[in-house]
Amino acid sequence: MSIRGVRLNIQDLSYRYSSRGEPTFTELNLQAAPGECLAIIGRSGCGKSTLLHIIAGLLKPAAGSIHLDDTRVEGPSPKWVMMFQAPHLFPWMKVSRNVGVGLKFAKWPEKEKNDRVAEALRLVELQDYADTNVQDLSGGQQQRVALARSLVMEPELLLLDEPFSALDAFTRSSLQRDVRSIAKRLGFNLIIVTHDIDEAVIMADRAVIMAGAPGKIKDEIEVALPDPRQREDAAVQGMRARLMDAFHKAAGKPPASEASAAA
Repeated sequence: MSIRGVRLNIQDLSYRYSSRGEPTFTELNLQAAPGECLAIIGRSGCGKSTLLHIIAGLLKPAAGSIHLDDTRVEGPSPKWVMMFQAPHLFPWMKVSRNVGVGLKFAKWPEKEKNDRVAEALRLVELQDYADTNVQDLSGGQQQRVALARSLVMEPELLLLDEPFSALDAFTRSSLQRDVRSIAKRLGFNLIIVTHDIDEAVIMADRAVIMAGAPGKIKDEIEVALPDPRQREDAAVQGMRARLMDAFHKAAGKPPASEASAAA
């Protein structure tokens, strides 16, 4: 696959769910370099998932703009793909057909479609399950199918809305590392919305912390760690503590380190 990243530019973005309702956020600005992995962290109600849906073209902003390179986001596109908490697979289809459904609708020639599907399945380590019905897979394997279905379209930007939150800890950890590894290997941009500090440390190049109602970006922290990242490493634990302190500060609470010391 030949996938390239894009330069993300969000300018003065505002959104409200109704004309009389309170704004979800106002005049929000955010940039990302080609191939960068961003984690947007925040408590429920700060607007982080709404922001992701606007970037994906699923919601229209009240004001402001989003550009990927020189292309303004004005609706959904196969070049910016979103993964949700549930994989939303077709339960009557085998794995390979689920992965290739977008190429089928795009009327790809059969051989090229099959080759692309096989390559995507190898990337997510499901090549041995191509002819398996998706109902016979575990939850983690089903999310890998959803990931392969996204990758097969060669997206420039992959958006993740807490897609691993319902999985067990071991499966979640494996997918976090693998998705980051694939993004870095292929070069596309990654944005994940999460309230899990550990997830941000493992997956992101930069953590964007949102808080408030209306939501605002309170802080941005570079997650400068070597790969692969292991939770038990001292540098990873140090970054986790730094993000946790920033998260508490953004919410107007004492830093986690101070709270622990007081206890």
